[in-house]
Amino acid sequence: MNGSELILLWLVVQAAATDLTLRRIPNVLVAAGLLLALALRCTADPQWSTALDWLAGAMAGLLVFLPMYVLRGMAAGDVKLMAMVGGFTGAAGALVTAVLTALAGGALALLWLSFVPAHGPERRGMPYGVAIAFGTMAWLFWQHR
Repeated sequence: MNGSELILLWLVVQAAATDLTLRRIPNVLVAAGLLLALALRCTADPQWSTALDWLAGAMAGLLVFLPMYVLRGMAAGDVKLMAMVGGFTGAAGALVTAVLTALAGGALALLWLSFVPAHGPERRGMPYGVAIAFGTMAWLFWQHR
């Protein structure tokens, strides 16, 4: 794994941990991740196309989950986190990660429904940052298979 991938891994694990414990993904974490992704991409290859690749990845990550936010099925932090992931992975990587995240989210939803009480504050909603972290880890694993 290269340094950029390790940073991405750390960021999504941190986001998952805060989403699980505090039920929110800090904007500062997402903003720092987006800026780090841009800086790392531009340092590796200082061409305008690199910044456009970053932008395309961030937009793909944002747009893939935006309909779920509009339909109130997902929180804004999850959508922004996916945009950050897209900044690191590029547009194609963001789309693959979104599919892997949806698969992880389905499995986690079954576990969530099985183990979290049906009533009470714990059932408020599943922390989808955990699914995004698993989807990102699966994408990273797939890249190095």
